[in-house]
This record gives sequence, structure tokens and C-alpha cells, in this order.
Amino acid sequence: MTDSPAPRGTGLPLPTREGAEVEFEKTVPAATDRLHRRSRDRIRAVDVLFEADAKRAEVLDVLEERLRRTAAQSPLPPAARDLVELYAPHAIDIDEDLATHSRDWPLHRMPAVDRAILRLGSAEVLYGSDESPRGAIIGEYTKIAEVLSTDDSPRFVNGLLQRLADVRGLLS
Repeated sequence: MTDSPAPRGTGLPLPTREGAEVEFEKTVPAATDRLHRRSRDRIRAVDVLFEADAKRAEVLDVLEERLRRTAAQSPLPPAARDLVELYAPHAIDIDEDLATHSRDWPLHRMPAVDRAILRLGSAEVLYGSDESPRGAIIGEYTKIAEVLSTDDSPRFVNGLLQRLADVRGLLS
């Protein structure tokens, strides 16, 4: 590891020595201006799942922390909180369902963002209310993957969530 400064314009600090802690001063949000309010709420909930995964912490503990002290400028929307609370009691079952139906992609090999998107999308598809059509929910999570993740992620997210929706009656 070198002591060279971060590339100009990134705003990201580099550690000064091997193993040094890095504190990020600024985050660069994804372009969410094209998304509906409900999709932005889903992204905020995905952030909570992503943070819990990265910290290897309980999702509800991270949610509680976010409700006390938010990393964003605005408080966590109630809809995002509801989505995290929908996911939490089913987390183990959802991970098992994702591992079973992802065909050759164990959870630990998936990009962390995709894992968080899939976990939350699965919670809505499998355990959410019947008010929203499953196709619309899957479409929104596909769009979120398009905004937040790799070029291949939207197709993967769409296919796996669709597979779970198809077998929903057997799983839930």
C-alpha cells in the first residue's frame, strides 16, 4: 500500500499505513432522481440491510441506530423502516430461499449490494401485502439494481426474484 493521496476529485482518503482505519468524510449518492418516492424508500431500506451485512450486525440493531442517528441528511422514512421490519423476522428463511434458488451463486459470492437488494426484494415478494402486484415490486428492485450495482445485476435480481415469486405459494 502506498502513501499516495487519493486520485483528484474522488474525495476518498487513503490509509497512511497498512491496516490503518479510514474515515470517509463524504459519500456520493447514486442517481436516484429518476426513481419514484417508493423506490427511494426501498433504497434507504437496502442501505440498512447493506450496513448490517457489512458490520455483521443484527438488522434491527442497525435500524435502531439509524433511527437515532442517521447517516443521511434526512431521517429514515417510515416506509423504509417498515420494509426492514418486514425483512427481519424472515431473514434466515429468505437467505435459505435465495441460496436454494440462485443456482450456482452462493450468497457469500454475490456482490454485497445485490445481496441486500435481493434480501429486501424477497421479503416483499414472499411476505409483503398483496396490495402491490409482484411484477411491479420485482420491476422496482430490478431498477434499483440498475442504479446501484453492476451491469449484470438487474438481470440477475429480476430472474431470482421472479423465480421466488413463481414458487411463493410453496415457500411462504
